[in-house]
Amino acid sequence: MTITLLCGVVLASLPAPGQGRVIELVADKDSRYKMEGKQTPSITVQAGEAVLLRITARRGKSWNRDGSIHGFSLLKAGDRSKVEGWNLLLKPGTQEFRLTAPTEPGDYEVVCTVICSEDHEGMHMKFVVEPGR
Repeated sequence: MTITLLCGVVLASLPAPGQGRVIELVADKDSRYKMEGKQTPSITVQAGEAVLLRITARRGKSWNRDGSIHGFSLLKAGDRSKVEGWNLLLKPGTQEFRLTAPTEPGDYEVVCTVICSEDHEGMHMKFVVEPGR
């Protein structure tokens, strides 16, 4: 599994055969997720959709001892329980993760799990899973 985050910018591009849709974003040094062309970043996927998450991570003011500078964890909006397989630790640079969207439609939230600065609590974004087609 590989994920690449781009300096707070999420881009969509055509996937290679079998890889799923590409979603690009940046986990930025100001403790914010960013996506190109979006004032407020959010991700919308179909239930069970294969995605390639490409994240570019930029170091903020603090990081984990293991070198992780940001996290990317998906939580169910209702009970804030973690979604299995969606607890990612991000190192500096661009990483790619092949993931499958949750099969349960609804609202989710992405949160950073690495204390990256005093603004860490504001590092989150909306993630919506729509019913499959």
